[in-house]
Amino acid sequence: MRKIKILWADDEIDHLKSHIFFLEEKGYEITTVTNGLDATDKVKENHYDVVFLDENMPGISGLEALKIIKEIENNLPVVMITKSEEDHIMEDAIGSKIADYLIKPVNPRQILSTIKKLTDGKRLETESVTQRYQQDFRNIGMAFMDYMDWSKWKDMYKKLVYWEIEMANSDETGMEEILKTQKQEGNREFSKYIKKNYLNFIHNSQPSEEAPMMSHNLMKNGILPQKKKGEPFFLLLLDNLRFDQWKVIQKEISNYYRVVNEDMYMSILPTTTQYARNAIFSGLMPLDIEKRFGDKWSNDEEEGGKNLYESHFQDDLFKRLKTGYNPKYIKVTNLNNAKAMVEQLPNLINEEFVTIVYNFIDTLSHARTDSKIVRELAENESAYRALTLSWFEHSPLLETIRYLSSKNVKLVITTDHGSVRVDSTVKVQGDKYTTTNLRYKTGCRISYNEKEVFEVKNPHDALLPKQHMSSSYIFSRESDFFVYPNNLNHYAKYYKDTFQHGGISMEEMMIPIITLEPK
Repeated sequence: MRKIKILWADDEIDHLKSHIFFLEEKGYEITTVTNGLDATDKVKENHYDVVFLDENMPGISGLEALKIIKEIENNLPVVMITKSEEDHIMEDAIGSKIADYLIKPVNPRQILSTIKKLTDGKRLETESVTQRYQQDFRNIGMAFMDYMDWSKWKDMYKKLVYWEIEMANSDETGMEEILKTQKQEGNREFSKYIKKNYLNFIHNSQPSEEAPMMSHNLMKNGILPQKKKGEPFFLLLLDNLRFDQWKVIQKEISNYYRVVNEDMYMSILPTTTQYARNAIFSGLMPLDIEKRFGDKWSNDEEEGGKNLYESHFQDDLFKRLKTGYNPKYIKVTNLNNAKAMVEQLPNLINEEFVTIVYNFIDTLSHARTDSKIVRELAENESAYRALTLSWFEHSPLLETIRYLSSKNVKLVITTDHGSVRVDSTVKVQGDKYTTTNLRYKTGCRISYNEKEVFEVKNPHDALLPKQHMSSSYIFSRESDFFVYPNNLNHYAKYYKDTFQHGGISMEEMMIPIITLEPK
């Protein structure tokens, strides 16, 4: 096994012989120099795994040497060691991308710990993830065997997402299949939970540990209580944002905002923009939207846009709730919209309540189906999260969030539904009026195996509109998707491993609502 090579630059290196001997006993190869210029020459001539730099040396300073070393080998970890506790030295060093910063006197084990962190951190992290998940594995499995209310389901899903991201960030591969199986078990139990309780949930107006906050009462119970009179407030709705996607963009957002409350609510069924987002802005279930607004509700088989009146619905809801606010509504569907919205921000922050609907993530999930390139870029769950993060880091949305933080604007981030990666087919048959969505179907003559779906024979029981007197709804569960017998193998192969929404899964229904305050 190759020895780890360390370069240590310090004009008092003779006083550190005990440290060097200790490290050599641990198997490290140490090269020493007494000034910054010699250190930079050594880096030009040799490969090192870590460099320790004293800040105060004759000739060029440690900070000057650091800048030269970074020009030679930008990714080489450099640790600054100094007697000085002055803030400006620390800030300059951090700004020059040091790997660590130590204050003299340093003891040998402190140095050893730093080396291990920089050279062996990934392996140690992976071992830790494996051990900790193994300890938690039994607890998760036992929880599925007990009764879980909504509060416990939220804790469970957060835990599963946590382990997914931890494993993705480590080199752990052996436990990934076990976690995947455990998540599948979770979705089986969650589907049973929804089948048993959903029709009761939608009639509860007040959320509790037992009954979740849902799309149609989200504005009243989850968003408006965060708004303070006289202060600017932005609601950012990212269409089709899963909880795991929130967790990966949270790191970037945390540079500008702190999380006051991280919660989840439950999307109504079907978990699609047409149903769920209209329910959010109207504060009504789809059946009641149709009753109240008539021609502003479009059924599945009707042509044209299905979310054209969200601003109207929101205005009506705010009047019914007597908020006293005149909300501003903005929809961002492309890059030009996004850039135009950024330019409007200085004026928008004078509004009391601003809603921004951002459509990119939903577009990404559909492109994952339609585009071979995007399918390859988002090959699995981890890659899908990474693609979301990459977009976010370079999007006008991050610029928007940065600006809002600088103006001390409170922010709530939420979504209308999530999506699930599908892999198993469920055969159905329908007529030409049956909906084309892969995760739910509505129509008059749908044939299916009732054991494989959640069926709502009378849509009004689920507060859903009827397209026809004999209409019904069926929803796929877990990672299933509907296919017709005609050309079954082609469609099964084409849609397998794509991200879909409309049905019942933790990923689609258990979705984030995050309250943020500027740092």
